[in-house]
Amino acid sequence: MGQQQQRPISNRPISFLNRNGLFLLLLALLVLLGVCLPLSEFPLFMFPNRTSTSSPPPSPSFVVSDWRDYTLAQAAKFVAKNGTVIVCAVSYPFLPFLNNWLISISRQKHHEKVLVIAEDYALLYKVNEKWPGHAVLIPPALDPKAAHHFGSQGFYNLTSRRPQHLLDILELGYNVMYNDVDMVWLQDPFKYLQGSQDVYFMDDMTAIKPLNHSHGLPPSRNGVTYVCSCMIFLRCTSGAKLLLKKWVEEIRAQPWSNTEAKKPHDQPAFNRALHKITQ
Repeated sequence: MGQQQQRPISNRPISFLNRNGLFLLLLALLVLLGVCLPLSEFPLFMFPNRTSTSSPPPSPSFVVSDWRDYTLAQAAKFVAKNGTVIVCAVSYPFLPFLNNWLISISRQKHHEKVLVIAEDYALLYKVNEKWPGHAVLIPPALDPKAAHHFGSQGFYNLTSRRPQHLLDILELGYNVMYNDVDMVWLQDPFKYLQGSQDVYFMDDMTAIKPLNHSHGLPPSRNGVTYVCSCMIFLRCTSGAKLLLKKWVEEIRAQPWSNTEAKKPHDQPAFNRALHKITQ
């Protein structure tokens, strides 16, 4: 009998799970997870699409499918947890910022408290299409095509409405955590809200403070205290409501004017209001 010829090793079928194949499989899996997991953590992707004909979870006073018509009171009641609502006020051009902000909040497990105050119908529909019940529009709606860069009238029109939105929510009986959407949460901020102060806010003009720092207004620079209004926590108290009312008054006292060399915006008005109620 002739001896059977052995087939060359180079012609043998290659197993998919050899060393090189396994490495490529793991690499592909890591890339897939890196792309998909951040999206899955974004609240607008965490919940399935629902239309007005679906069966959303009921609420005591309304159903989520009625989001086109519900009021601020209904929306706040739907999202509030432990008497607190997390709020942003934003228009459609800032949607990428809103995405990042929501991702960071979802990682801290506070996304269910979020209420997006949509300043135009484009954003109202976009958020509620994916995440019904978490956006509300308080008329009048702003023009989403207007310029929104810092110093523009469109930016002023957007930011100058914030204190009234926050005051309206306090008047409904809720505590409010307000955030600008050009920020993210690296940690849970609620664990730092110690004590029973009416208002907590950012001081971004100084070094990191010790834990026993003073709760008074930070020292002024050039005669002006520049407290940041990007993140504010307000308890539902008369003191917090007084601050917001003064903030609204200060904004109205300096209305928009295209002829002014230095365009007005809401943050100096916030600082003026702080000084007036603490003097």
